[in-house]
Amino acid sequence: MNGTGNGRRPRAILRIRFHPTERTAELYGQLLTVVDGISSRVEPLPADWSAYADLTGALTYWGRDVEGLVAVLRLRLLALHGVRCSAGAGPTRSIAAIAADATPPGAATVVGDTPYEIAAFLRTKPASALPGIGPQTAKSLARYGITTIGDIADTPPATLQRILGTTAARHVHDRAHGIDERPVIPGAAPRTMSASHRFDRDELDPDRHYATLLGLVQDLGARLRTGGEIAQALTLTYADRTQTTRTRTLTEPAAHTPALAAVARQLLTGLGLQRARVRTIALRAERLRPAEDTVRQLTLDGRDDKLHRLEIALDKATARYGPGVTGAAATFPRAG
Repeated sequence: MNGTGNGRRPRAILRIRFHPTERTAELYGQLLTVVDGISSRVEPLPADWSAYADLTGALTYWGRDVEGLVAVLRLRLLALHGVRCSAGAGPTRSIAAIAADATPPGAATVVGDTPYEIAAFLRTKPASALPGIGPQTAKSLARYGITTIGDIADTPPATLQRILGTTAARHVHDRAHGIDERPVIPGAAPRTMSASHRFDRDELDPDRHYATLLGLVQDLGARLRTGGEIAQALTLTYADRTQTTRTRTLTEPAAHTPALAAVARQLLTGLGLQRARVRTIALRAERLRPAEDTVRQLTLDGRDDKLHRLEIALDKATARYGPGVTGAAATFPRAG
């Protein structure tokens, strides 16, 4: 059930969240060093002060079970740095993540690798607890009576495909059954992607600010989709004589240009640039991750589906004829 057939040893994946009183890059690095002292296979997630660690090989080296090894790690973090953590462990990344999310600081949740233990842990959890399902998607699934991970596991794949699309439905259905082959990737930190525009002179016109920002959004969205990635947050920076930066997290990770444009518009409005002399505008997509980690319902919003189809057509046109062949304003009408 958890992808450990063919005689392979069941994996033991840890998701650990750090809860320090003060957060500095130096401290985060020190905490990762402690984790690395337990297992060399550590994947940092600095955006939310957490990390994954593959404990599979470390169990034999330390001669302990998962509970014992996690207890040693938590004790070291507390003794060396005075930092409490919440830890979740299980046979897959998604199970470890769900366990960590459900665990308070100073505690640990370990899920066994038998089909019974996996099902007992997953089935009663809300659908939104499954990695890749954000609040809006969870609401959409609820309209079909799918409110728990157990409901997802029991829903025929064909039904999920009609709601979420083929690829997303397969990932969600597998993870609801405790199947998740994604490895821990040592040293892989979340990526960013940025685009910027420098005006020839200080620009006062708010409409030019807006149009320029939409062009940056369109550029980032196309590059994200081409690279098979999604963004979890956007950061907007504008510069005149000084530099101002604002960041906002997306409701659900996306590479869909209208979704990115809505957040970018909120950032621009919040900066209040009506009378500002702007020389440079920059937009950065933050905390990138593989597009397969999110899902999108295909049949609940006809207008959104049309925008997705238009987006695909624009991407193809750009790939064939080069950037600049399509205009941002046509793709992103102002929200009323």
